[in-house]
Amino acid sequence: MKKRILLVLLMAYSSPILAFGQTDTILSVENLKNLSLEELMNIQVFSVSKSAEKLTEVASAVQVITSEDIRRSGVTTLPEALRLAQNLQVAKVNASQWAISARGFNNVLASKLLVMIDGRVVYTPLYAGVFWDVQNVLLEDVDRIEVISGPGGALWGANAVNGVINIITKNSKKTQGLFIEAGSGNQKPWFGNLRYGGKIGDNIHYRIYGTAFKEASTLLANPTKSDSTDGKDEWSIGQTGFRIDWQASSKDVLTLQSDFYDGYPNPDGKAASAVVAMGGNALARWTHTFSEKSDLTVHAYYDNAWRDFRNGFTENLKTYDLDAQY
Repeated sequence: MKKRILLVLLMAYSSPILAFGQTDTILSVENLKNLSLEELMNIQVFSVSKSAEKLTEVASAVQVITSEDIRRSGVTTLPEALRLAQNLQVAKVNASQWAISARGFNNVLASKLLVMIDGRVVYTPLYAGVFWDVQNVLLEDVDRIEVISGPGGALWGANAVNGVINIITKNSKKTQGLFIEAGSGNQKPWFGNLRYGGKIGDNIHYRIYGTAFKEASTLLANPTKSDSTDGKDEWSIGQTGFRIDWQASSKDVLTLQSDFYDGYPNPDGKAASAVVAMGGNALARWTHTFSEKSDLTVHAYYDNAWRDFRNGFTENLKTYDLDAQY
């Protein structure tokens, strides 16, 4: 018993990334210090089994990247933010391609890792992986990123052999007001983010946003065809979207959100062969709470991804999903 209490105290004081699953609260180190031993023993996480479990009894390793971690790190893209998770391997291959996976199975075409954004699976059947160049989430709106290590296919479905990445954005009630960000540098010639959050009445909150950037070409360490070190793989992307959260009653919450993007990644480094990537999605989620131990969530989304590889091959992927969990 003494060993278990010591272990919990050590975890509470040393780890700032304990997660509370789908809730909007992440306990800070200062808050954890104020808890009693009994409260520390009853800390719960939700991500591993989709249900409440005591932290000391969770049968998997979980890491959480909080919004504060992202802000302090200075990262500007989602793949860069994933470098903050120690249980992932993240490598940038060129200006637009990333190799992200876990447990050593890492390359540009890495599969077996389930990635979700607010419960929407980001997946292409071309190689059972993720096109990271079009996952352009506004980092200011990210609440946390939960990374589960180890097989999760039995619970989460296909493609979760090596783990699960769940990117959860903030409730629009937490993103009120105007946010503007812009800059320029040698790696990003220009970038800009704009978001405005407001409310209708007392129970409906919303936000709309737009984000865009241009990524400069990579530098070749050992050029083969010329003396130039320019990889000629610069590219750009823009994205816009909205989210609405309605607290219909003390027991009912409704969320609607949608995103649209248009980008031109150029992994081959040829101006004439830049990929044309366009798409959008719409998501709706309703949660009804019956009691402290009982609730119902109905989740549905539509996702359309269109990608012209400029070599005679085009992907036109439409995904429909409906999920209910009691």
